[in-house]
Amino acid sequence: MSARTRVVIAKPGLDGHDRGVKIVARALRDAGMEVIYTGLHQTPEQIVETTIQEDADAVGLSVLSGAHMTLFRRVIELLAERGAQDVVVFGGGIIPDEDLPELERLGVARIFTPGATTESIVEWARSHIA
Repeated sequence: MSARTRVVIAKPGLDGHDRGVKIVARALRDAGMEVIYTGLHQTPEQIVETTIQEDADAVGLSVLSGAHMTLFRRVIELLAERGAQDVVVFGGGIIPDEDLPELERLGVARIFTPGATTESIVEWARSHIA
């Protein structure tokens, strides 16, 4: 993986808890990736716009609000509408195990649930993001 790997990290929706997402962003940056953190309260449209503008290889969503099905679906739809379906979509948060198969079917490459280590996230990113 080259230093040119670009990852957008975003907090969609109204969830204001950003400690975990900042830790993940720093871990990916420390691993040599270029990380663009969008900040809190982003709409799917804003996240996709940033992803396109930054020519990102991946977008990671942190969702703790319970709206993960809607938010991931919308981001994937918008990426497809913009011809950017090659962008790897991953995420993490409080997401019930029973929702994981549907998220995978939608095109989410990986979901990290509470307890995932930054090492496991970095290792996955290195092997799954161009």
